[in-house]
Amino acid sequence: MDGETPIASQTLTPTARWLGYAGLLPQIICVALAASGHELGYTAIAGGFAYAAAIFSFLGGVWWGQALANGKAGAGAYVLAVIPSLLAVALFLPWTFGWDWPGSALLYLGALILLSPLVDRALGFAAPDFFRLRVQLSAGLGVLTIALGLLAGSLV
Repeated sequence: MDGETPIASQTLTPTARWLGYAGLLPQIICVALAASGHELGYTAIAGGFAYAAAIFSFLGGVWWGQALANGKAGAGAYVLAVIPSLLAVALFLPWTFGWDWPGSALLYLGALILLSPLVDRALGFAAPDFFRLRVQLSAGLGVLTIALGLLAGSLV
């Protein structure tokens, strides 16, 4: 099979895989709008932050669910699972106070998403094909979010 995972050990359907990749489309659209100088550029940046923050929070939910399903997870797994939501809110706070936002918040959020598969690896709950998809999607969303953060400087 040329290094592919045998069918019996795959946990993801092709539909699940394609829908995962489709999840990159909102951020691609946000980056395209911001880069084009479109009048919705700032809205695209704010929307891109909201989308990345929601996905980052969702990853915490995935870790929580995996810890529950494992049945042997310690408290540390649950602590790790709530951190993404708390960080996403913390990165949003500068906007609510009228401080410098969203450029640096997008850069931090993109980096956190990019590095998030390290948590999956540390927890050890993810099936191999799911972990590979996680790495790919986190790389994609992380890089797109960082690109949006870099574009934010020219629009804000």
